[in-house]
Amino acid sequence: MKLMFVRHAEPDYKHDSLTQKGHREAELLSRRLSKLDVKAFYTSPLGRARETGRYTLEKVGREAEVLPWLAEFRGRSLDPETGSHRIPWDYKPSIWAPRKELRDMDAWLDEPLMADGSVQEIWKETTEGLDALLAQHGYIRDGHIYRVENNQPDTLVLFCHFGIMMACLSHLIGITPVNLWHGFCTQPSSVTTVITEERVKGEVAWRCMQLGDLSHLYAADERHSTAALFPECYTGIDSTNPPEWKELGYE
Repeated sequence: MKLMFVRHAEPDYKHDSLTQKGHREAELLSRRLSKLDVKAFYTSPLGRARETGRYTLEKVGREAEVLPWLAEFRGRSLDPETGSHRIPWDYKPSIWAPRKELRDMDAWLDEPLMADGSVQEIWKETTEGLDALLAQHGYIRDGHIYRVENNQPDTLVLFCHFGIMMACLSHLIGITPVNLWHGFCTQPSSVTTVITEERVKGEVAWRCMQLGDLSHLYAADERHSTAALFPECYTGIDSTNPPEWKELGYE
């Protein structure tokens, strides 16, 4: 089985929709996804994910099941620098990197940086939601692997968000989401593909084949979006909404 996690196209967060560029990205993405034999489509309930998926779904005459837990990862933890709760993937490196427990799958949830807030609650919701979805298709989690009676080369497409995508990937391959949240970036409209390996009959593990693939944009000479990245070089603006958006005409 293949799971294709699709990050929404370039977002207009204020209106929970897409920018003008985001609509172009979603249309180019649809040209790619509409050629695939997809068993089922799923989507986050948030507008930017549903709008991204709409282009593909209309093209193939299909609908996507809305999964509430697939909404962007909603867990918050207490930022020791500001004293307020924030999303757990926007901490500065000096805050999270020295904490070794955050790189341990058996310890990261109990590390004080993650323990004070709702991260544990939303992590449980996420992992249970993902395992329930996989169980519907015959894949039952057993410790660190999944049991399946009849593994098939089916494809599931999930339109969602960076934070929740990395949480799902963490649960499937056993790397803490903190490492994934801070060490990787999947840009708008990108596709991350995870596939089963069945080396023992009825016993599968998951491997990531592609992370953040944007070949559908590059094939059409469409520039990738920098939304999701902090500035490459210091600008004094600590934001993932790049100031060059307006200059490039994306707003």
